[in-house]
Amino acid sequence: MEQEQQWVHKIVRHGSRGAADALVRTYYDDIYAYVYRQTGNREDALDLTQECFLAALRSLPSYQPQKAGLRTWLYHIASHKIIDHRRKQKIQFLPVEDQAITDSRDFTEEIQNREMLRKAEELVCGMEPQVQEVYRMRVYGEYPFAEIAKALAQPESKIKAQYYRLMAKIRKTLGT
Repeated sequence: MEQEQQWVHKIVRHGSRGAADALVRTYYDDIYAYVYRQTGNREDALDLTQECFLAALRSLPSYQPQKAGLRTWLYHIASHKIIDHRRKQKIQFLPVEDQAITDSRDFTEEIQNREMLRKAEELVCGMEPQVQEVYRMRVYGEYPFAEIAKALAQPESKIKAQYYRLMAKIRKTLGT
């Protein structure tokens, strides 16, 4: 924590490239993995991760460590980049011949799981940005409700209620 604050201070006050580089190196893999789990596309994940860090470095003067840790703040920014990306994204289908088929039963299960994930993601993308962010931070970032509540400056009970209502809606819509 102390190291993070030193980096923030050096970047904001002195424009330190070394501190910015250290910050990015420290959190790059975590943010990339978080974004990749949601996009499933290496190029998109690389682009969005870069956009996240650029936005973070530009917004660093407004970062408030008492509201959220730096890592949580970066996940917050990444969540918004993913939400924006999903709004712009068009569904792309891969031809069946591009899929590696080993066992037809495994292939069928994989297709069903992908379809269910696509439908769930489509449903989530239609929700308000804050609900999307709660979902993404909880499911993909594996954050506890208390940290999500702190990052979003909302009561934990409200965050839990939003998450569980969304999960109930997903289950009802997908029939699971």
